Amino acid sequence: MTINKIKEMTKEERKSYVKEWIINNSLYIFLIAAVAFIQILNPLFLSGSSIVNIISLSAANLPIALGIAGAIILTGTDLSAGRIVGIVACVSASLLQATGYPNKMFPQLGTMSLPIVFLIAIAIGALVGFINGFCTSKFNLHPFIVTLSTQLIVYGALLMYLMSGNNNGQSISGLDKGYTDFIKGSFISLGNTPIPNYVWYSLIITVIMWFVWNKTAFGKNMFAVGSNPEAANVSGVNVSRTIIAVFTLAGVMYAITGFIEAARIGSNSAATGLNYELDAIAASVIGGVSFVGGIGKIRGVIMGVVLLRLIFVGLTFLSIDSNMQYIIKGLIILIACAIDMRKYLVRK
Repeated sequence: MTINKIKEMTKEERKSYVKEWIINNSLYIFLIAAVAFIQILNPLFLSGSSIVNIISLSAANLPIALGIAGAIILTGTDLSAGRIVGIVACVSASLLQATGYPNKMFPQLGTMSLPIVFLIAIAIGALVGFINGFCTSKFNLHPFIVTLSTQLIVYGALLMYLMSGNNNGQSISGLDKGYTDFIKGSFISLGNTPIPNYVWYSLIITVIMWFVWNKTAFGKNMFAVGSNPEAANVSGVNVSRTIIAVFTLAGVMYAITGFIEAARIGSNSAATGLNYELDAIAASVIGGVSFVGGIGKIRGVIMGVVLLRLIFVGLTFLSIDSNMQYIIKGLIILIACAIDMRKYLVRK
């Protein structure tokens, strides 16, 4: 709303407008206030090295958030996202262990080519995403049920995979230097703190996703199906194909996250990817991606990821117990969804 329109309002209308604005943006206001509060208590919170750390953590979580945001736009969700990240990370790490590493999972297999492993990772994510989309659209099942099922299936497959070769269920480490340098290496620094390469990869992915969402028929169809699938179908949109495509693309985003995560953390196990979908869902709803469907922007997802990461890094700076952070994360999701539903009811 423009300043001129606000000036034209009566005193009561302005008061009502301000009240609505505060309520609708209350979560942003709270998060920004929390960041300011943490900075006052610990001035190192927004130091150069800390900012790079926050940017790096945000970049690592951005692809999975962009993927899950698409499912939310379709009025769904994706509970399998974290487990897809986990299995992709473990598969990528196992195929890119350094040749000669004593605890190599497959000692008879040399270190595979980085592009080939990346394509394998993408194929795994796309396959699970396709299954999620296919079951949702063809069997008319809710994504919650479908992705809960695939979450368990993928986790079971991951546990079985970790028992193969010489691994015997152990964490997978000893990664090839070429792989870790490709992900964690740096050619630009902020002060004396290097910015890892995967930050730039996430930036490129974000630009591509912005183009896909805003400049392609796929993006228009996704928002149309999310807003009103019946109307989209009447308008000539293939609803089933769109749902499958959105979940398949989401699977690709999870796979990219897993490929990055494997090298970023360096030691991968069955716990890799655990609850990553919660952070992604929280970031999406904080960023304005609505569970009522058809509403969401890339910049909102970015803002949600960064704000959420700011809060959790800040909680660490304040030495808040990690278990308490789960409670705070749950409250943030609950409040964000409540605000989102209130906006929907007001519009309705």
